[in-house]
Amino acid sequence: MLRLSVQRNEFIMVGKDVKITFLGGINNQAHIMIDAPQEVNIARGRAIEKRQKEMTKRND
Repeated sequence: MLRLSVQRNEFIMVGKDVKITFLGGINNQAHIMIDAPQEVNIARGRAIEKRQKEMTKRND
C-alpha cells in the first residue's frame, strides 16, 4: 500500500492509462478526479461493501 501527501491539482498515474487528480479538500473530504479508460471498473469502497452485505443477506 502506498500513502501519499499531495497538493491541489497534483496528479498520480496508475499504470499508463489511469490518472487521479487531487482537486482539493475540506475537513475530512478529499475531492478527486479519475480519468481512466471506459473498460476500467471504478467503484467506491462504500458501494462495494453495501453490495456485499446485500449479497450475504440474500444467501442466508
